Amino acid sequence: MANVTVPAGSGEAAVNHESTERRRSLLDLLRAPGVASVVIGASKDPNAKVTVLLLAPGNDRPTVAVKAPTTAVAEAAVVAETELLRALHERVEDDELLATIPQVIELIDFRGAAAMATTALAGMPMTTLYHRWRHLSRPASVAADFHAVGAWLAWFQQATVGPAQALEMDGGTVGRLRDRFREEPDIGAVSDRLVRIHDRLRRSCAPRTAVHGDLWHGNVLVSEGAVSGVVDWEAGAPIGEPLRDLVRFPLIYALYLDRHTRPGRPVAGHPGLRAGPWGTGVEYALEGKGWFPELFRAFLQAGLDRLGAAPDCWRDAAAAGIAEIAATTDDLDFGRRHLQLFRRLSDG
Repeated sequence: MANVTVPAGSGEAAVNHESTERRRSLLDLLRAPGVASVVIGASKDPNAKVTVLLLAPGNDRPTVAVKAPTTAVAEAAVVAETELLRALHERVEDDELLATIPQVIELIDFRGAAAMATTALAGMPMTTLYHRWRHLSRPASVAADFHAVGAWLAWFQQATVGPAQALEMDGGTVGRLRDRFREEPDIGAVSDRLVRIHDRLRRSCAPRTAVHGDLWHGNVLVSEGAVSGVVDWEAGAPIGEPLRDLVRFPLIYALYLDRHTRPGRPVAGHPGLRAGPWGTGVEYALEGKGWFPELFRAFLQAGLDRLGAAPDCWRDAAAAGIAEIAATTDDLDFGRRHLQLFRRLSDG
């Protein structure tokens, strides 16, 4: 088992390849001489993970990131993420791209469970930009976010491209939706509608690629206008449906457009959009008029065209992405809200 140390004056974690009889613990890392730590994330999900950044002596930025699970389900997700990241670093040959993807250093012990230690990536969380005063009201600022993520996604998908197949946004989503919300009286009709959407999407083809699985602005780091890192790969796959990533980013970006506006009030910078029921921003992106809906749709159409799929299926792709979140998110309430949003959308 590799041991990780954080040497003074180094910007990267160093790996000692001497084997040990046990995993070192998070406490062992925290007790290393001169190492400082910062807890940056303790999610509120039922199966939460705690993220701890470690700073080496003499460094002003983190060198190691540790993701520690709080439940058995969370541990399984951490182990799956470890395997995916290792697979990506074996498969991808572009070193510049790999610099934007965490590299696993070792699995460590956290209260008897497996935690993952990776390289820490540089950059500012896109959420910091997203929530800055008036950022969402400025077309140029929002377009820059979309451009940065679109460029990184094209880069990543090209580096992991595989054979072309029919678009497949189901992957068990319909079954999980029916099971998860089986008490809902209309779940049969809702799932039948989703089946029709999936069938229409299958008329187009796109290459299979590696998939992040939860590509939203909270998992993106940026520096100098470009994506410098993408974190939290636990929902990903070494080969899968690239549409999952293409639709997730704009959907979640649109979801919080009206978050800082009182209900019923106009949303600054978005003529025609008023803060309303949960998901109003997504409805506006899909069905409204204005610079943001145009940007939202153009992002999806350009991505579909790049992948060789029909650009005009962008709306079905977005609807399927909403249903996927409803079926798979760890937070049941978040999932139910997406189910309600899916209901409200017209069947285009």
